[in-house]
Amino acid sequence: MDSTLLKFALPAVIALAISAAPATAVEQNCRFIQAKPEREACYKRQEDELAAKRRPVAPANDGQTLETLRQMRQDDDAVYRSINNICRGC
Repeated sequence: MDSTLLKFALPAVIALAISAAPATAVEQNCRFIQAKPEREACYKRQEDELAAKRRPVAPANDGQTLETLRQMRQDDDAVYRSINNICRGC
């Protein structure tokens, strides 16, 4: 029983550890680059990568969202009109 558990549990734990670990990003220490143009280019690449990470992702369905909101507003207006026509305390 123990050997069967080891046969299946150990590979499962290893696979889980590998898949759960975040991908390690290759970091460059630009300050250790001796040549000034290469060092500045390194800093520029890092700034561009950081800006790309910070840039918000635009939703892909902007047109659909606007259309959905317009349809919901029309439905709400129809409901409010029908509520106003109800006789209260006739």
